[in-house]
Amino acid sequence: MISQTAEYALRAIVHLANSAGAAQTAQQIATGTKVPLPYLSKVLQGLARAGLIHSQRGLHGGFSLLKGAEAITVYEVVQAVDPVLRITTCPLGIATHGTHLCPLHRRLDDAIALVEKSFRDSTIADLINEPSSSRPLCAFPVGAAG
Repeated sequence: MISQTAEYALRAIVHLANSAGAAQTAQQIATGTKVPLPYLSKVLQGLARAGLIHSQRGLHGGFSLLKGAEAITVYEVVQAVDPVLRITTCPLGIATHGTHLCPLHRRLDDAIALVEKSFRDSTIADLINEPSSSRPLCAFPVGAAG
């Protein structure tokens, strides 16, 4: 349903949300999320360009969230690295369809709209705070609920 890039971005954001505001190096994030460092570096660049994370160079540098987990939606994270694409015109290029989608493509777009709404309605804090015996996306620090 979502790309590996989007999942890696979500893992990174969840990891940062659980770091209590402390900057995390790319290596720390890669280790905590089990995302290969070279791939993670590209994902972090996309998250920074989208204004979701801040990158600080230097001795005590690293990456941190620019806003709280309750203010970041799953949708924002996914859109930053691999946007959810809606079907607005016939994917087959049939001129007579134009913006009037055939029943198949209308239903596919309706399903995409439901996914998009779910992502918009879910914050990173929702993922972290949901009561569950398993934790989302990556290993959580010792002492985290679960």
